[in-house]
Amino acid sequence: MSVSNAATVLSVENLSFDYGPIEVLDRVTFAVEKGDYVILAGPNGAGKTTLIRTVLGLTDRYEGRVNLFGQDLSGFAGWGRIGYLPQRVNAFNPLFPATVREVVGLGLLSQKTFPRRLTRSDELRVRQTLDLMGVVDLTDMPVGELSGGQQQRVFLARALVSRPELLILDEPSTALDPQARESFMESIGKLNREQEISVILITHDTDLIGKHATKVLYLDRRVVYYGPSADLCNSPEMNRYYGVCPPERGG
Repeated sequence: MSVSNAATVLSVENLSFDYGPIEVLDRVTFAVEKGDYVILAGPNGAGKTTLIRTVLGLTDRYEGRVNLFGQDLSGFAGWGRIGYLPQRVNAFNPLFPATVREVVGLGLLSQKTFPRRLTRSDELRVRQTLDLMGVVDLTDMPVGELSGGQQQRVFLARALVSRPELLILDEPSTALDPQARESFMESIGKLNREQEISVILITHDTDLIGKHATKVLYLDRRVVYYGPSADLCNSPEMNRYYGVCPPERGG
């Protein structure tokens, strides 16, 4: 049975992936609807990154079906509808001589055909996105001179400048101090609530589950649990998996 409907942003059906004898994903099935905020959690080696790489079209080794906005992944071309924020350590060389405006502008240049140049309307969109993220005053600053929290806001602006309908973030707050982390996560939640941007956020931080997400996809090569974040702890699936519900996640 298909998991898609008119409001489905992403549907994954019976997705399997292996490296020869090593099984990475086993018949993974779930759907993300418009406005969902999904935490993608699970132990190391659970297949989280492989799942996201597959959804982003970065591998073709999988079996099963992936649909983005009602289109099969094999024929999908609307990548401007998806914003992606990779882990900070892999996303940016701090020695690269680029300003905030230039880095965010890359989010639009990547969608253009040659000659790749920003128009006046593109420049306006860059400025509006920087303003949305609260870093417009840093427009002409070299990105390498910014704090970790400021850099993450700039990278998020780059992911948002094409006005995506789906935002995928891979451990976005790992390198941030607690205050910057909380501020950054509040910004993601606000985008989800106010602009109805669907969010998939990979994290090991279980404190984020109840505080920000509407749904949790707990993965360990297969789907252990997918449903409302409020029901995670008391779900029979998670209780079978862990054997006991952690008290701090109760209620």
